[in-house]
Amino acid sequence: MQGMDMSSSSSSNECKISMLFNWYTTDACFLSEGWQIQNNGMFAATCIGVILLVVLVEAFRRIGKEYDNFLTRQFERQAVAQKAAFVANCVDKSSMTGRAIRFRQLARALIHALTFGGAYIVMLLAMYFNVYVIICIFIGAGLGKFLCDWMVVQIDLNSIREEAKGVEETTVCCG
Repeated sequence: MQGMDMSSSSSSNECKISMLFNWYTTDACFLSEGWQIQNNGMFAATCIGVILLVVLVEAFRRIGKEYDNFLTRQFERQAVAQKAAFVANCVDKSSMTGRAIRFRQLARALIHALTFGGAYIVMLLAMYFNVYVIICIFIGAGLGKFLCDWMVVQIDLNSIREEAKGVEETTVCCG
């Protein structure tokens, strides 16, 4: 009778799976029996793939932010143009089509689904408790943040005050 031990003995064709942190390389399985590591080259490819997957998740997060910023700028321009046209020509406000709005919302939902799906797969990979894979997830997160999430700061030099402004986000500390 097999108990709650999720680790299996190491025979030539069985997957090594453990619910404890492990250092398995060969015979380790990830997500399915079809993803069984049979040699060091396959394990290296798995590690590189995990890093790239996490970088891709960070890229989708950035794409989502950029797309939302793009839509905000576009809506602001349209609002100004419609207000000017309405004031100048008394144009009907209901002339705006809903088709473009539905497409934009569909694109936002698709970007979110890709981001969420990638993050979920990364979480499932982490649940195999393979230390090498977890380290690759951390490396991918760092690389992804470095490559995909450059912070852009615009400072209006005319509006700088003499006093320093503190951090206003409540998530920084104890807020």
